[in-house]
Amino acid sequence: MNSPKILLTAEAILEKEFKVDARGYNPKDVDKFLDMVIHDYTELFNFVKKQNKEIKDLTKENNELKDELRKMHNILEAADEDTSNRNYNNVDLLRRISNLEKVVFGKNE
Repeated sequence: MNSPKILLTAEAILEKEFKVDARGYNPKDVDKFLDMVIHDYTELFNFVKKQNKEIKDLTKENNELKDELRKMHNILEAADEDTSNRNYNNVDLLRRISNLEKVVFGKNE
């Protein structure tokens, strides 16, 4: 992710000194400095906005993947139950067939 191109640090803002002329601070210096502050705030705001959107998108995707995982677990559990029931039913059917064969064909083992 690209980080914002910040021109000023908190320390630079704190330590900034403007030239003083007869009427006070030089307006051009103050305007130039304030333009840099505005630029930095704009860059930072856009960066935070972009990061928040990415967080929102990733959270949504994460929730969708969790839901899909839950569904897959449920399908797998149902398949496991069905398989175990089917195996039990198959064994039961084989026993019944064997018993019927004994009765029909008279095989007593």
